[in-house]
Amino acid sequence: MIKRLPLLLAVAVLGITSVAPAADARPGRDREQDAAYKARQQGRIMPLRSIESRVMPRMRGAEYLGPELDAGSGTYRLKFMRGGRVIWVDVDARTGDVIGRSGD
Repeated sequence: MIKRLPLLLAVAVLGITSVAPAADARPGRDREQDAAYKARQQGRIMPLRSIESRVMPRMRGAEYLGPELDAGSGTYRLKFMRGGRVIWVDVDARTGDVIGRSGD
């Protein structure tokens, strides 16, 4: 029985750690999503899908990687990849107008 004690302890420790909740690896992302949701509900910004539908036709041949929202400035930053280069398209979240582009 004494020979098995270390094995039993190891199994118990592994069992306890596997049940513990995982920490959120991206806590800032939740705040960003909450801010975007609130701004959209209050009518301060356009829906992301509307913004994307305006920008996507201009970015033919590029892979869309996703959005970021700077709620403070009311700007969406859409990230694309083309030919191994990252392209950022900055869009006014209130109007849907492209206000900047970098990376190509």
